[in-house]
Amino acid sequence: MSSNFTNPSASLPSPHRSGCTRRAACTAALALGLALTATLTGCTAGPRPPAAAGPTVSASASASASAHAAADSRERLTVDGGTREYLMHRSAAEGAGPRPLLIAFHGRGADAENLRKQSGLDRAAEARGMLVVYPEALGKAWGAGTAPSAQRPDPDADVRFTEALVTELVRTGRADPHRVYVAGFSNGGSMALRVAAQRPDLVAGAASVSGELPTGAAAVKPTGPVPVLIVYGAEDPVRPLAGLPSPGPAGPGEEPITATMSARASAEAFAAAGGAGDPAEEGKPGYDSVTWRPGPAGATVRLLVMHGAGHTWPGSAVPPPAGFGPVSTALDASGTVLDFLSAGRR
Repeated sequence: MSSNFTNPSASLPSPHRSGCTRRAACTAALALGLALTATLTGCTAGPRPPAAAGPTVSASASASASAHAAADSRERLTVDGGTREYLMHRSAAEGAGPRPLLIAFHGRGADAENLRKQSGLDRAAEARGMLVVYPEALGKAWGAGTAPSAQRPDPDADVRFTEALVTELVRTGRADPHRVYVAGFSNGGSMALRVAAQRPDLVAGAASVSGELPTGAAAVKPTGPVPVLIVYGAEDPVRPLAGLPSPGPAGPGEEPITATMSARASAEAFAAAGGAGDPAEEGKPGYDSVTWRPGPAGATVRLLVMHGAGHTWPGSAVPPPAGFGPVSTALDASGTVLDFLSAGRR
């Protein structure tokens, strides 16, 4: 079992990134030997991502009926000659015109519906007039690191998929290109950080819950100013707060587990890329907050460390798998994440 797993959802002051222009930029999980039988489990290796050289896209999205509201759909997009899927949630009361877009990446071994239930992001997004898209990973894992593997010979395929998804939603008038945000849990959180690090011209903010920046051979380095929020459990037994300096063991046939730096080092890397000032630390009921003063571009970077929490989504009503540790109730991660992100524009 890996560290990039899904588990579900006090807001803080929002960051501001006013009037800044991003520089165009160039261009994930500890295995845990747990026998999990809940529907959220399962770390199976899947089909390889496409190894095409560029983000060739065919706009071939199609909707199907959903068990949720009529505004929910499962859609498809052809990228690099292959078909990728995603869930989309639109408020039934949503008006015409482009909306702020949140792309939410699920954890390793899970899927889009798992994150949707775990996080409660739909409700939080509706309250803020946002469009939410939950992409499906190939083989239930994201290429959050830059190193190729036997299972993932093209480590950049998921970055191109994200770019293509944004392009399609903007082209069809559903998403506002100036208000595109990425977030995720665990391996999905690391994926969100990778997109922000390598495509600061694409997104107006990123948030990671229980996910850190890859390091070592798969290292990802921020290349421009982006508002970033990292929410982490102080007692995470799956992917420690201090990071994973060496890759953990993977099951037979599974993609190798990517080493990561600590949660604080991940935040510091984004702060440095944005020219941020010294951090301000503050103790809150149930968690500690560290905020780096915005640099010239106005990109705030913040780290929240939840006291006594595990590899879980703070505020979630869905119980985590055995061995993942407790869920913090000190704040609602979904509301906190969206309040932070929605203040940013590109």
